[in-house]
Amino acid sequence: MDTKDMTIKEMKDCLASGELTSCEIVSQALDRIKESNDELNSFLSVSDSALEEATAIDKRRAAGEDLGLLAGIPVAIKDNMLVKGWEVTAGSQILEGHIGAYDATVVQRLKAAGAILIGRTNMDEFAMGSSNENSHYGPTKNPWDKTRVPGGSSGGSAVAVAAGFVSAALGSDTGGSVRQPAALCGVVGLKPTYGRVSRSGLISLASSLDQVGTLTRSVEDAALMLQVIEGKDPMDSTSAELSQVTIPELIEKDLKGMKLGLPKEYFLEGMDPEVKRSVMEAVENLERMGATIKEVSLPHTQYALAAYYIIQPSEASSNLGRFDGLRYGYHSGGENLLDTYERTRGEGFGAEVKRRIMLGSYTLSAGYCDAYYKKALKVRTLIKRDFDEVFKDVDALITPTTPSVAWPLGEKFNDPLTMYLSDIYTVTANLAMVPAMSVPCGFVNNLPVGLQIFAPAFDEYTLFKVGSVYQSKTDWHKRCP
Repeated sequence: MDTKDMTIKEMKDCLASGELTSCEIVSQALDRIKESNDELNSFLSVSDSALEEATAIDKRRAAGEDLGLLAGIPVAIKDNMLVKGWEVTAGSQILEGHIGAYDATVVQRLKAAGAILIGRTNMDEFAMGSSNENSHYGPTKNPWDKTRVPGGSSGGSAVAVAAGFVSAALGSDTGGSVRQPAALCGVVGLKPTYGRVSRSGLISLASSLDQVGTLTRSVEDAALMLQVIEGKDPMDSTSAELSQVTIPELIEKDLKGMKLGLPKEYFLEGMDPEVKRSVMEAVENLERMGATIKEVSLPHTQYALAAYYIIQPSEASSNLGRFDGLRYGYHSGGENLLDTYERTRGEGFGAEVKRRIMLGSYTLSAGYCDAYYKKALKVRTLIKRDFDEVFKDVDALITPTTPSVAWPLGEKFNDPLTMYLSDIYTVTANLAMVPAMSVPCGFVNNLPVGLQIFAPAFDEYTLFKVGSVYQSKTDWHKRCP
């Protein structure tokens, strides 16, 4: 039985019925990676113990033991999450050869659920990028058209799911780095509420924005993955005590009585008209499914991208100060300590990382901090208030995920400002700390389009409700490259 296009739920059903074994699932995944990864560059490395772990789970299943929610299911891990004994580089030369000393909390929880970590996926260096072209290990390619980008920074994880290597992968989302590649690759990308999932063991980019997210084929699978990885963690002071945990079986399948808002600021000039058409067709479908559609306003949206690209580089310049060549990773010796720092960081970091470090250092420097960083924080507060107000009137918001479909490799690589504009619809969720999810909603020139759903903080159930009902009536998510 071919598992290439299966969801987690379908695999679990086949494992329970005996139609498949974990060894068969893992073997097929490894074979597909071996066959196609050289062309797509999705995985940086593959586990050498995956089949052994699958065999052990099959024996436990045969013995009638109780197994975890993801027992025997292969899952890919973005290369900025620590796995004990695995190399972890965050896509950067400066961490080349660095071995994880412990498991990130999300990795611990996946292992506890019986998931088999199949390998680590490519990414934009330190998660700085929207195309997966900034990786020290070369660009990842979109499986729908290998001349185009997959989106970033979790492009490797998105491709791993879209290409059928695995049915689920972890990514991280600082300004859209799960949802944007999910949209461009035609899979489901979930960014949970800030604090719902522990960041312990995640290599930090911008600590007030980062959140671990999931990439899957279905909304139901996204809920299952969140059920496994969510929850309070004593190792992360920003993780929240949850009053309501995720139980996928409780997701309602009815939109009657729901009010969905269309923020007018997300449907202005600059969007590909065909992308807009696909999104509006999805909105009409949601209306036919019983939802009430209402135009709403998020008036400070126009300032979101500017605020984000001050806050994120500022926090990044602080977080990346630890990579000095003395404690771990790449080292380039100099004539003195300062020379060593300059050589190590100059040679070890890529162009985009250095660009953002310099921008962040500037905005935090004496005389400029008040004018830039603190003002950006005030704008962030206004953006959060916009969401708080609009959610008093509607249950969820519907927008495009990206203003265009995947663009050709190299087209925006040397034009960072144009590249940053691809995040225009996604950064607001991170600034406002609310959950958001991208689901496939159409195609333009055989390239996927994503529909983005926002919900109030810690109300992922609403995301899953809207997304699962939509997927029950459409088949965009079932199409494969």
